[in-house]
Amino acid sequence: MPLHTFTPLIPSHALSHAGGPEIWLKLDALQPCGSFKLRGIGHACETLARQGKKRFVASSGGNAGIAVAYAGRQLSMPVTVVVPQTTTEHARALIRAQGAELIVHGAVWDEANALAQSLLGAEDAFVHPFDDPLLWTGHSTLVDELAAADFKPDAVVLAVGGGGLLAGVVQGLERHGWTDVPVIAAETAGADSLAQSLAQGRRVLLDRITSVATSLGARQVCQRAFDLAQVHPVRSAVVTDAQALDACLRFIDDHRLHVEPACGAALALAYAGAPALQGFKRVLVVACGGTTNTLEQLRTWHAAALRAQA
Repeated sequence: MPLHTFTPLIPSHALSHAGGPEIWLKLDALQPCGSFKLRGIGHACETLARQGKKRFVASSGGNAGIAVAYAGRQLSMPVTVVVPQTTTEHARALIRAQGAELIVHGAVWDEANALAQSLLGAEDAFVHPFDDPLLWTGHSTLVDELAAADFKPDAVVLAVGGGGLLAGVVQGLERHGWTDVPVIAAETAGADSLAQSLAQGRRVLLDRITSVATSLGARQVCQRAFDLAQVHPVRSAVVTDAQALDACLRFIDDHRLHVEPACGAALALAYAGAPALQGFKRVLVVACGGTTNTLEQLRTWHAAALRAQA
């Protein structure tokens, strides 16, 4: 049995009414550790354990670390997770709660990742948060579940940080022959490495992350995601922090599910009836989840974002 679960696929009246197209939701916020990350990370950890690895070492901004810690506990494997100082206290507590060793190091993920790499021993396995074929294979199971339900959307909306989810979903679409289904890649301004890369025709390295959506906080999208965006129909869409946070708060009222700003970026496109969604009849939004913040933090960030744009 895989470590991830088969998540619900539901229509959203609230989002359909607001945005025009018929909106469906893939509720990966209901994965045991709260985000889609468990699909890829669970698959990677199971594979690495079968290969004889004795410990998992990971770097993360939050959700990937929670997923590795959960997978390690399920597989009775020790886990060390290195996170940057920007990782919320809530996310840190969730990682520790799974029994993992937590190390806080560096101002940004890149610095935490460098330390994690230096900790690797001969019997350790490094679990990357987004750039690994094992992850993409695991994430592609989301599309397998759509196919099993005989549900082929006209477009898929998903959030992009490092690009692992995008790479996995496109891999799944191609496996099922759905190469005509475009992916709409949502990012927040200040964490929009894919959008800037597509605009310039090369992978752009952001100077820094200025968005509150720290789960989208990869300064550079992975090569695989960028390459796939050249051969698969991918549309880029960027929203503000305020729009992403507003979507998170509305989603709680509409669907009784708490998600974080990274997921809110994708939801915001549906709530706004964004131009990127026009022309499609049935759109799937991946509610990828995220558990690195509290409701109080969402409200505080939202108020600050509204003041900043006033």
